[in-house]
Amino acid sequence: MIAQLTKSERQLALVILLAITICGLAMGIAGRDDPLGVHGAIVILAGLAGIFGVIYAYYEPEPSEARLALYYDDPSKVGIILAMGWVLIGLFIGDWVAWQLVFPNLTFDAGWSSFGRIRPAHTSAVIFGFGGNALIATSFYVLQRTSRARLPDQLSPWFVLLGYNLFCIIAATGYLMGVTQSKEYAEPEWYADIWLVVVWVAYFIIYLRTLVRRKEPHIYVSNWYYMAFILVVAILHIVNNLAVPVSWGHAKSYSAFSGVQDAMTQWWYGHNAVAFFLTSGFLGMMYYYMPIRAGRPIFSYRLSIISFWGITFMYMWAGSHHLHYTALPQWVQTLGMTFSIMLLVPSWASAGNALLTLNGAWHKVRDDATLRFMMVAAVFYGLSTFEGSFMAIRSVNSLSHYTDWTVGHVHAGALGWVAMITFGSIYASVPWLWKRERMYSDRLVEWHFWLALSGTLVYVFAMWNSGIIQGLMWRTYTESGTLAYSFVDSVAAMRPYYIARAIGGLMFLSGAVIGCVNIWMTIRAAHQPADERLADRPVPRPAGVPAFQPGE
Repeated sequence: MIAQLTKSERQLALVILLAITICGLAMGIAGRDDPLGVHGAIVILAGLAGIFGVIYAYYEPEPSEARLALYYDDPSKVGIILAMGWVLIGLFIGDWVAWQLVFPNLTFDAGWSSFGRIRPAHTSAVIFGFGGNALIATSFYVLQRTSRARLPDQLSPWFVLLGYNLFCIIAATGYLMGVTQSKEYAEPEWYADIWLVVVWVAYFIIYLRTLVRRKEPHIYVSNWYYMAFILVVAILHIVNNLAVPVSWGHAKSYSAFSGVQDAMTQWWYGHNAVAFFLTSGFLGMMYYYMPIRAGRPIFSYRLSIISFWGITFMYMWAGSHHLHYTALPQWVQTLGMTFSIMLLVPSWASAGNALLTLNGAWHKVRDDATLRFMMVAAVFYGLSTFEGSFMAIRSVNSLSHYTDWTVGHVHAGALGWVAMITFGSIYASVPWLWKRERMYSDRLVEWHFWLALSGTLVYVFAMWNSGIIQGLMWRTYTESGTLAYSFVDSVAAMRPYYIARAIGGLMFLSGAVIGCVNIWMTIRAAHQPADERLADRPVPRPAGVPAFQPGE
């Protein structure tokens, strides 16, 4: 990695790493008896490791000018590997959390392993660790191919990728130490928030610099979705995490908002995080990888653009549907419900566009598990968006909210849509990036697909059933007007469904383990002698996407 940097980039890397190490030292000194000190030690270790790495290769020969004729794919390669590492960690913790609801003693009497601490660690690992790394890796890959321009330099992509993973580590360890901002989406510490803003701004600048240098006049639709994801997530993160730290030596902070304003801000953030992190970015992924894998043009490019603007505008107003029957003004609740129902139009436009793209390629869906991942993802995207609009209706929300039905809805989107399109895109990317004809084992891809699909269905159906039963038990009254069931009765009734949920999660985790093995074996095979590899194999492209440059 260091050998790819120019002399000036190596010098700049040393300056950045030294600054990071000094910040870590200041954190460690200021927060000696606080989680801030632990994170200071982590930052110091990360900074020193980087400094020693740069010094070790500082006098290596500079890369030749020929590199400028090739796309810069090493950050994408490392990003995919990191994404698969995070998904194993996140799914393992998630299944552990699920089993804790069946067997509460699985905390092993350790404070850091309580449900309240490892649940946000699970969420952070799968959404930000797995999803975020996959988005960064694929966006760098797609950006270069669709604009026919190399990334602007060798240093900034590594700063974004590694800096983002440092944030993920700080956030996850903070959760285990019990440090969050105590919101619905358990937010990390104030200093981690500031670091992420720096990294995210650098990410957006990379995108703009590359697009400015593009040799293709048209900006392909995937880039619109990726840019919306980057820009809006930055805005959401900054506003939602406005906070005042107790002191510079403590991790604890107080939100700039309180009461109903805090709730509204939180759900403006929460639902738009779903919209732009878990939807827009992955739609960018889908609009690039699915046409390539299917060998078919997008059914309607115009529809993809219309869908983009519909999603971008309407999602911004939908968050308040999470606050029905609260102190939030009634008109704001109604506004959120209305826009949530309207969202069905642009959402189904993208889901339908994806499925119609497969016309003429259904035989490939039958035979190619990688394409099947993408097809199932589009189906789950359509189902999840319909369910989300339906659950936003006030009368339905009165039954579904605060129950496991919401958990099932979230995981239909997270497992069925986000994870499926990501696995499909990674399976498509790995042979292209490592110059292989195919994955190490097509049969292992099949096993992964069926375990992932089965695990998702078991999980979601279990939560749908448990959620509806919960909602009905909580609103059932006796003839005298008292509650027919206590809360403990509803908890006891959930046990069979929680067992099923944990089994479904275990199946999904097993599929991810198989996927990691398959990817590792594919990468390992790429290190055979050059004459046994497809070193000059061009990557296919969808119709309408510009031809790739030499060195692809």
